[in-house]
Amino acid sequence: MLRSSVEADRAPHFAALLREIDGVRRIVQQPDESSDTGSTVFVADVEPAAADRLVETIADLGIPVDDYLLTKVEVVAPLRRQLGGGRGIEGFAWVEVMGQARANSRPLARYLALITVAAVIAALGVITSSSILIVGAMAVSPDLLPICATCVGIVGGRHLLTQRAATTLVLGLGLVVVVAALLSALLKWGDFLPSGFRVEDSALNTLAHTDYSTVLVALAAGVGGMLAFESRASAAVGVAISVTTIPASAYLGVSIGAAGSSEALGALVVLAVNVSLLILAGTSTLYVQRWLAGRHHD
Repeated sequence: MLRSSVEADRAPHFAALLREIDGVRRIVQQPDESSDTGSTVFVADVEPAAADRLVETIADLGIPVDDYLLTKVEVVAPLRRQLGGGRGIEGFAWVEVMGQARANSRPLARYLALITVAAVIAALGVITSSSILIVGAMAVSPDLLPICATCVGIVGGRHLLTQRAATTLVLGLGLVVVVAALLSALLKWGDFLPSGFRVEDSALNTLAHTDYSTVLVALAAGVGGMLAFESRASAAVGVAISVTTIPASAYLGVSIGAAGSSEALGALVVLAVNVSLLILAGTSTLYVQRWLAGRHHD
């Protein structure tokens, strides 16, 4: 939904442009009672597929960013067009994806706090060979967000966004390794680890070995993660993404802190391969979506 305040002399031209954009409907205009310059307020329903063109139109008119608001409204009814395969309720809006990427590309305090919690849980999962704890760590971890933000930056040619999101991702995964290493070292120093503990003996030792399943899981997770990033399913699908990152990061940290094991190198390779394939799959998915959206618009 669009809400915009436009100067009186631009209002007729703006109204005409809105009527020309396919996917902009139910356009309402009324005087802006809060303005001393006689501005006009426009309210319109905007389909997701029309959002990008609408934002370009607003920018071309020179309307300041503080004078318009484009929001996404969840449709409760009617669902006839959605169930019938028509467009309108669902669609691909690049401006929305870019906005989410910008918001999730920075290492905010909440992100660092959640990644630290995930590191502690995952490290204990590796030490105790508990798959339940590993799943819990994956559910907590927010690493889906900077991974997808990196993909958006690459596809959009936004080098600063790509660099910022990639830095946030590396910082988060590096924090998992450091926290897991410190925790396991402290447990070893305090004699809390089982006698003769060797990370190689963990039931999760496959985290240090790369095979065909590593590649396939990472590619599938990358596709699913990007599709979820564009919807409200990102929190749930984030678990699938983290299966390729958090366990390997924690295993690497435990290998370093508890035993100084040669398994650390294998875990590092697994982590590097997984992250690379996640970004490759996510970027490819987004490229295809933008191409299809542009083809449909043409």
